[in-house]
Amino acid sequence: MGRKIIDFKLYLITDRKLITHNSSLITAVRKALMGGIRAVQLREKDLSTRPLLALAYKMRKLTSAHKVKLFINDRFDIALAVGADGVHLTQNSIPVASVRDTVKKRLLICVSTHSLKEAGDAEKGGADFITFGPVFKTPSKMRYGLPVGTEALKKVCRNITIPVFAIGGIKRNRIRDVRESGVHGVAMIREILLSDDIKGTSQELINITGA
Repeated sequence: MGRKIIDFKLYLITDRKLITHNSSLITAVRKALMGGIRAVQLREKDLSTRPLLALAYKMRKLTSAHKVKLFINDRFDIALAVGADGVHLTQNSIPVASVRDTVKKRLLICVSTHSLKEAGDAEKGGADFITFGPVFKTPSKMRYGLPVGTEALKKVCRNITIPVFAIGGIKRNRIRDVRESGVHGVAMIREILLSDDIKGTSQELINITGA
């Protein structure tokens, strides 16, 4: 299967509960896009279908205006409804092969993975790229157990042909070391959304990643 080119190296994942500086999620993401972010995953797991759909439409309008790719976490039906670019599946989502059979080439598919086996299964199932981690300790990934570390990341990058994005505790001072593992890019939440200067931080991270 011919997979689409992943033309970004910094993947912003949202968490509106982190937005504490008198700003909405849409405003925070807008600042990140102004700083050069080219791909966003809407990941608001606690929202029910209609509120999530409403937020997804707003995020699609924003990302379209900036010519930025939008991914919807888990809900490929909402991704299709709002005209998103892709869906981000977890290990608890509908299997990637089933989603691929349903959406065909209409959506890019990313899969969250935490082991070499999961990474391999995602690739075989038709994923366009994966996230792998948590590489380092981070509050948002504690439920997945201990960090996998950079050696496991290197092993996945050697054995997987689709792009790999490192995730979990990725700070700006760790990006260069992580990239030496062979990753295509990095996924970030807190490093961007908790910044007092989201636009400036995004610009700095873009420069570091070469995105």
